[in-house]
Amino acid sequence: MKLYTSPHAPSPRRVRMYAAEKGIALELITVDIASNETQSAAFLAVNPVGETPVLELPDGRLLTESNTICRYLDETHEGPNLFGATIDERAEINRWIDRLMFRLYVPTTQVFRHSHRFWEGRIVQVPAYGEVARAQVLAELAALDRHLEGREFIARASFSMADIVGFVAVDFGKVVHLRVGAEWPNLARWYTAIRSRPSATA
Repeated sequence: MKLYTSPHAPSPRRVRMYAAEKGIALELITVDIASNETQSAAFLAVNPVGETPVLELPDGRLLTESNTICRYLDETHEGPNLFGATIDERAEINRWIDRLMFRLYVPTTQVFRHSHRFWEGRIVQVPAYGEVARAQVLAELAALDRHLEGREFIARASFSMADIVGFVAVDFGKVVHLRVGAEWPNLARWYTAIRSRPSATA
């Protein structure tokens, strides 16, 4: 299987981290966002949306959207179950995936898009909106710190996809100076533990 990926982008990183945890070997095809390769005719033929990741299956079918790709791999490969082994576990993990995507990851991307010079000239930036999104991220990080008190992982007693989604979102915040500080000791402990996993460098 081939994974179209961009090294510094958070969405394909979720898939690479997931695959590393499951021990799934993927052939990586790098698509450069900075040079607008994602908008080239060749890549748009792979994904008309112009975004990575894209998983190309052996039969040529193409899957997009990071969490969808990970769910597909979870159901088609042996190894640690990262989406939950029971209905209740799956519900709790998926609840956290949704919350972290919409309340942490998406606002973080909006801070990046509206306040970082990388996007100057590429999109219409609204700095005030970037600051609103920054406040949303800070509030969610504080809430996540409270949730992690006395807990090793986010959604269950063992590592899950929710931890991957949360870690990638928190780590991506560094590009816009959203860092885990001493004011969030539970979050800092969790972040350090996830960062020490081999998959974090995938």
